[in-house]
Parts: sequence; C-alpha cells; structure tokens
Amino acid sequence: MNGYLNESNFLMVEEGFTTRHLLENLLVELCQASDQQAFFVADLGDVVKKHLRFLKALPRVKPYFPVKCNGSEGVIRLLAELGAGFACTNKAEIACVQSIGIPAGKIFYSSPCKQVAHIKYAANHGVQLMTFDNEVELSKVARSHPHARMLLAVAADSSPSAHPSMTFGATLKSCRHLLETAKEQAVEVVGISFHLGSRGLEPEAFAQSVAAAQLAFEMGRELGYQMHLLDIGGGFPGTEDTRTRFEEIAAVINSALDLYFPDGCGVEIVARPGRYYVTSAFAFAASITAMEEVPAEQPGSDGRWDGGTGPPVGPSPPEPSPYHPSHSSSLRGPPGRAEDLIADGLELPELQVGDWLIFEDMGAYTIATSSLLGGCPQPQITYAMSRVAWKAVQLFQGKPPHTEDDRESVC
Repeated sequence: MNGYLNESNFLMVEEGFTTRHLLENLLVELCQASDQQAFFVADLGDVVKKHLRFLKALPRVKPYFPVKCNGSEGVIRLLAELGAGFACTNKAEIACVQSIGIPAGKIFYSSPCKQVAHIKYAANHGVQLMTFDNEVELSKVARSHPHARMLLAVAADSSPSAHPSMTFGATLKSCRHLLETAKEQAVEVVGISFHLGSRGLEPEAFAQSVAAAQLAFEMGRELGYQMHLLDIGGGFPGTEDTRTRFEEIAAVINSALDLYFPDGCGVEIVARPGRYYVTSAFAFAASITAMEEVPAEQPGSDGRWDGGTGPPVGPSPPEPSPYHPSHSSSLRGPPGRAEDLIADGLELPELQVGDWLIFEDMGAYTIATSSLLGGCPQPQITYAMSRVAWKAVQLFQGKPPHTEDDRESVC
C-alpha cells in the first residue's frame, strides 16, 4: 500500500449499500440529536469503480484528478492510493495535496493563468509541470521558475452543438511564435495540452483536438524541443444519463491516439477527469430552516434552506400522491446573497421547517479546496466503502489488477 488511505479514513459497509441508504440512516441519528447541519455522504467504492473503468477504457492514458473539482481529503487520499496524479490550479490546491504526502512529481500545475507568487511557491515545492498559452504567462514562468517543464495549451474546438470550449488556449496559428518565444527565453517545453470543457461534448471533438495537438507537436520538434507529453484534458461524463457514454468517447480517443500518437512513439498521454470520478459518488442532505408561502399569482419561493454550498441540481423528494399534492417550489441558500437561488419551479410535496431534502450526484464542484484549508466552513463528509472495494484498493497498489476477473469483481 502507498499509505495514503487506511480504514480509519472511512466507514466500512457491506456490499450493496447506497449513499442514499446510508444518508437516510444518518438522518435518523441527526433528528434524534436535533442536529440540522447539512452533510455529504461519499461512496469511495464508486470512485474505485470509475478508476478501474477508466484504465480499462483508456489503457494508455494516465489520470490526473483536478483538485478544484473535489478537494475533499477522502477523495484525494483514495486517488493517491490508486496511483493517480493531481492537477492543481493554485497554491492552495498544491498545498492541499502535498499536505498528505503526494510527491511533486505527481502534481501538474494546470492553470494557464497563474499568479507570480503561486509560480514561485510551485518552484520552491518542486512542482515543475505547468501550462502556458501566451507570452505574458511565458515571461512570468521564465523569471520565476527556471526549472519549469511547460505544456503549450492549445485552444480546443468543439462542434456547434457542444458546450463551449475553454476560454484559454493558443490558436494553432500562434503556436509557432509562442514556441519560438519560449526558446528565446530558455523555457523548456515538453508537450501540448488541451481541454474541451466538462459538459455536452461530442466524441469527435476529442479526435479533432488530438489531430491539432499533433501539428503543434511537430512545430515544437522542428524547433528542437523534446516533445514527449500530451494532456487531453477533461470533459468525461460523470453519470450515465448523458447522451454519450464514457466508453464511446474513449473509443474515439483511442482511435485518434493510435493514428496521431501511436503506441511506442515516445509520447506519454495524460488526462484530467474530474466530474467523471466523483459526481455519482456523493449525495447531500440539507434541512429547511425557513419557509415562505407566496400567492400563486406572485413570483417567489415557498422553500428556503441554509446548507452551506448550494447544490446545482434538484433534490429527491418523496413521490407526490393524491393525498399529498405537490406545489411549485423554489429552493434558496443562505439569505443575503444574490446567487442564493438553487432551483426554481420544482414540484415538491408540502414541507415544513426541519424537513430534509436529499440531493444525489453531488460530487463535482460542491466542495471548495479553500474551505477545506480553513476558509468558509463546509458540511461534514461521511466517507464509506464496501469491503469488496477496499480489497480491490489493497490489491491494486497503483497498478491495474492482473486479471479481468479482478477488475470486473468491483465494476
């Protein structure tokens, strides 16, 4: 074992449990104790299954988990135990993962827009792998981190029907100039990076981006760079209710990699799956702390709850029945915040102050790393894992299981 995770870090449960069942059991205890604080339940076994599924579908790709997606200690420890790397976007995230012993060589400072102080922090703590997409960023790194190993971030284009691509990224037209500028400033460029975004992607967008990355690779090699690393970013679905399954996307990626970066060409492939790993692993419960009934002809809300981080999706309330009619409802977070609207137009049964709402698929972008390091308080997280999943982690030790039976036993 790598020593990042042990049985004291989670609740051991029997195979077949669900986060909802565990959450409901905890609710009984909280109600008896008159505790109304919101909380998360996380199934770490679900993350284990996602990891094995990733390795099976993309055998040439090493995952670097983006800490900004979910910086909770249990997730970081588990993925470190499984051998994953970590993509950090600032000093706080680097400190978060290094605080549990993750070596600098497994950290990728993936933000193309970095504060000078954060670049110096990375340099002082041994983090070398970074990205850039413009001359200003290149100059900051050249002055502050002479040992940095840089990836040129290339803008990724997706189809008109897809979610917009990331704001950052150099165009192919500007790549040669940026690579020449890096050479003039003695900055080491080791590869290319792109990121398609996190929702609604068409698989062919990955193929197009891999093709563009190959062109940028050739530019770098022509200038004398030892180009050996390709980062294909994120954008993989975290739940099964998306129009494109993960395996379909993976098949297109594998075909593109075989065409443009064939096995044995000396290029290491990494990715940054975030939502994919954690979305379905977390459930969230929050109680109603205040209510307001609004006449039907007036816009407004009949539900207001205070639960820390506001969930971006609707809850899972009891099924309405003829005896308990539903009402058009709005859920809001802490008062006094302009962005406190959580969900509007929900059909919920009549609820009372003290009632609880359960939200599923809550693992992505609901837990801020800054809060975990002493900022705003976060709801408590109860981590759980089945014995079967824990056995898989113990056998894994950062490498894929030796047989298909081992892999499928927890999938």
